Amino acid sequence: MPEPPAFPGRRWLLPSALLDPAQDPGTGRPERRPRRTARDWVVDFMCFLFAVGIGLLGVDTVSKEVALPDAYAVLDQVLGALACAAVWLRRRWPTGLAVAMVPVCFVSATAGGAGLVALFTLTVHRPFRYVAWVAGTALLLNPVFYWLRPDPDLSYLGAVFLSVVLTGAIVGWGMFVRSKRQLMLSFRDRARRAETEAALRAEQAQRLAREAIAREMHDVLAHRLTLLSVHAGALEFRPDAPRAEIVRAAGVIRESAHEALQDLREIIGVLRAGDSDDAGRPQPTLAALDALVAESRVAGMKVVLDNHVTDPAAVPASVGRTAYRIAQECLTNSRKHAPGAEVTVTVAGAPADGLTVRVRNPAPPGEVPPVPGSGQGLIGLTERATLAGGRLEHGPEADGGFEVRAWLPWV
Repeated sequence: MPEPPAFPGRRWLLPSALLDPAQDPGTGRPERRPRRTARDWVVDFMCFLFAVGIGLLGVDTVSKEVALPDAYAVLDQVLGALACAAVWLRRRWPTGLAVAMVPVCFVSATAGGAGLVALFTLTVHRPFRYVAWVAGTALLLNPVFYWLRPDPDLSYLGAVFLSVVLTGAIVGWGMFVRSKRQLMLSFRDRARRAETEAALRAEQAQRLAREAIAREMHDVLAHRLTLLSVHAGALEFRPDAPRAEIVRAAGVIRESAHEALQDLREIIGVLRAGDSDDAGRPQPTLAALDALVAESRVAGMKVVLDNHVTDPAAVPASVGRTAYRIAQECLTNSRKHAPGAEVTVTVAGAPADGLTVRVRNPAPPGEVPPVPGSGQGLIGLTERATLAGGRLEHGPEADGGFEVRAWLPWV
């Protein structure tokens, strides 16, 4: 009696090698491969051997069918051989192969193994709607097949029931493998997405750290180096200046160079320690504003400090440090672009109202010597104020002066 058609088959277990890594169960489309790998060849060869093994059992069954014409038996075996050879096409055309196996397995018992491979491959690599049509058609044809070619070892109802169970098992196993693959693909996708996000976060952190380092170096060193540049330029353009003025300028240059070197060492120490809050000397706060103004006056600037904050120590350290850096950068800019002009620094505020810093200088009284600059000072101040939760405005005035206004939260 004949072997049951392809999808019911007998009680055979499919090897795990039927899994097709060349197909993407997530998208239902074949992945583009430049060529087959060694593993692909091994998997396809095992699938071929499985189909041939089931086909040989079908040949033995066909030989026991006494009433079967010889010509039909030969046709059955030829179709079975062609079906086994077609297993090599399962990667390229899983849907077409499974559809073609439905009529082939209906007329050829020896094509049962190839039909099982085709159905399992279709279930693993295509959405369920394709599987439902192919498997449903095969199940509808099975009762007709057993009616025309009864199984000698089973009753009619037993053979039909067995074919339904085996088909369901093949489809269920294929869906399980498909779900497992989709889960693994989702895990890989999540891992790739997490790696990408981590790389982006690390890149952003590095960029923010570089910007913070650049701001700190500019704010700390620009003030000192501007003193060096201004006084060195004065010595260059006025070699006949009084001795006392030359001595004072040389003293400012020496002191500024020493302080710049010390500040540079502090910044390098902070970078090596990796913690700007714990490394180096204490950072300046609003209480150090008087010393900054005094230092500018010693360097020859005309500075008026109008401080309305009764207790500078009560200002939060981060807010006070930002206010100090704003005043420091503004004094540096005034020294470069308005030498000899009187600079007014006004500080006011309260815990409920915030802290206001206003630095203004009138138009320079004489010719301004060229002093190189990066043009990043006001940009860095704006970033500092924004990071502190405040705002900063600046711009020229009608009389040729320049004013910088900043507001910082004080809570």
